[in-house]
Amino acid sequence: QVQLVESGGGLVQAGGSLRLSCAASGRTFSRYNMGWFRQAPGKEREFVGAITRSGGSTQYADSVKGRFTISRDNAKNTVYLQMNSLKSEDTAVYYCAADTHYSAVVVTTRFGYEYWGQGTQVTVSS
Repeated sequence: QVQLVESGGGLVQAGGSLRLSCAASGRTFSRYNMGWFRQAPGKEREFVGAITRSGGSTQYADSVKGRFTISRDNAKNTVYLQMNSLKSEDTAVYYCAADTHYSAVVVTTRFGYEYWGQGTQVTVSS
């Protein structure tokens, strides 16, 4: 069982930055690839980015590439999402998720993740 708790969401003006954190329980965090997803009202939950268990590889959705950065600190059981140059279309609830299948590569579909946090709201005002 993995418990994930996101934090760091809030209201920010367009062009601003936010840093989301996702704290994980348990001692096996370093074995899991981690992903970030988001869901806007009336829309499907979509992939934002993911990072391998070592932190050595990341992948991003085209819509956030160059603006968002994922990192992790395995000693702190935490994964981060640094969001810069925010746009109104980034407004959504952001979720972190754990892929506990020991996958060699990151998964970009939500069906590949077994554990999810409760989400944190990010609102970007234009």
